[in-house]
Amino acid sequence: MTPRAQWLELKIPPLLVMAVMALGMWTGSVVFPALSISLPAWMRWIAAPAVVLFGALVSLAGVLAFRQAGTTVNPLAPDSVSRFVAGGIYRYSRNPMYLGFALALTGFALFLAHAGGALFPLLFVLYMNRFQIAPEEAFLAARFGAAFRAYCATVPRWI
Repeated sequence: MTPRAQWLELKIPPLLVMAVMALGMWTGSVVFPALSISLPAWMRWIAAPAVVLFGALVSLAGVLAFRQAGTTVNPLAPDSVSRFVAGGIYRYSRNPMYLGFALALTGFALFLAHAGGALFPLLFVLYMNRFQIAPEEAFLAARFGAAFRAYCATVPRWI
């Protein structure tokens, strides 16, 4: 891994990454209106908010599971993790907080009805995989060993 890429690992709060992606989506929809797409009103006004809400609930479930386990939710400090959480929503996704953010971005993309906006949830997932999740999982594997590796073998990273 090059030092140039490594300096981004665990440096930017995922919520800020999501906010920057959302801002990019909105900016793209304003600057490039020709890329707007026609969606039925129910997709923009019912489905989109429902996907955003579902994403928020998935993220919240991840936070609550960490709180109940008495471990940190700070994504920039994996060394302060005191417990390995594999219950609750973590039975279905190893990264429900990030999954919730990706879902929220997807809902926002539907709401904007802009072709360029569809790229941003994918960019978010790619960024998170490389600069947040990979370093987190390396740390967790070192700290929790075989138990974490077995968990990774049975629970998907996203869904």
